[in-house]
Amino acid sequence: MSGAQVASPQISWDDFASVDIRAGRIVRAEPFPEARKPAIKLWLDFGAEIGERKSSAQITRHYSPETLVGKQVLAVVNFPPRQIGPFRSEVLVLGLPDEAGEVVLIAPDKPVPDGGRMY
Repeated sequence: MSGAQVASPQISWDDFASVDIRAGRIVRAEPFPEARKPAIKLWLDFGAEIGERKSSAQITRHYSPETLVGKQVLAVVNFPPRQIGPFRSEVLVLGLPDEAGEVVLIAPDKPVPDGGRMY
């Protein structure tokens, strides 16, 4: 892997608990040609408590809109919304860099209820 990363400073349990990471199912995905870097617009279902939220993700290297629908992923649902060009991103879909620095989505390895909170 290129360039090892140093661990961040320690945080408290309360710091971690304040980040609301949930499982969501991608119900719709579209190309996002207006984005500065290649991206895909995502609509995710987080279950009855949270409902559907939108996100923009720079994941075009490993994913196409057609391959994403139905996939469960993890996302931070309590960041403030962010305007990305003409699109309002409401959650941060989580991923890790591969060896080339391209994003690979983080997903549960078995099905879980949509909206389930990570702990």
